[in-house]
Amino acid sequence: MPPMAFQGLVTKAGFMNKTVTVTVSRWMVHPVTKKRLERTKKYLTHDPENKLRMDDMVLIRNCPPVSARKRFKLERILKSPETERQRLRAQTMQAAQQ
Repeated sequence: MPPMAFQGLVTKAGFMNKTVTVTVSRWMVHPVTKKRLERTKKYLTHDPENKLRMDDMVLIRNCPPVSARKRFKLERILKSPETERQRLRAQTMQAAQQ
């Protein structure tokens, strides 16, 4: 099976050790009505450093089974609103001190 890579949103983090839930969305066209429908699927993903937070946009890739339901690992973080907020807060604090 060729390696699969999906881009998704972290919807559940911090409840399981080294594991996050990533929701991957895709669009499909209904065969009869020809309307566009959004289909979603949740994947349990291995996060070895526990660095992912809610609403992070990530790239995940399939791997050999890590546990009974984990078949994907974190490839890289594409966008993280929480770390961006912390970085902006640090910049404003630094600017205020100067």
